[in-house]
Amino acid sequence: MSEVWERIMAFVGVRWPLAVAAAAVGGCGVLLFVDPNQPGSLLPPCPLYALTGIQCPACGSTRMVHALLHGDLVGAWHFNAVMLLVGLPLLVWLWARWFRAARRGRPTPPVSGKVGVPVVALAVTWMLARNLVA
Repeated sequence: MSEVWERIMAFVGVRWPLAVAAAAVGGCGVLLFVDPNQPGSLLPPCPLYALTGIQCPACGSTRMVHALLHGDLVGAWHFNAVMLLVGLPLLVWLWARWFRAARRGRPTPPVSGKVGVPVVALAVTWMLARNLVA
């Protein structure tokens, strides 16, 4: 009986990581049919860019994912190269850490400064570079 209970508890622990994965899959499903590049698209623009004209480090990510889902790697690179090369792998890694910890019934360990500091530095540098050059 304890093995069944452990499996139930393991599933309960992973419900939030699985819900986030399902939401990501759902978002990708929307992007298969809705083109964020079209005027009047159902998808909202970046709020920071719409209000200030400043591109955040993630600006272009929706269009990047749309391009990836349609097999356009060059377009994805054009919309947000840093998110393509660093952001997506980082998100997958963070989600996998969360899922593993949840499956074991443990809290997700904090991200080391060896990872966090370079990521923040890259995000700030990318934001400055893309706004000063553009």
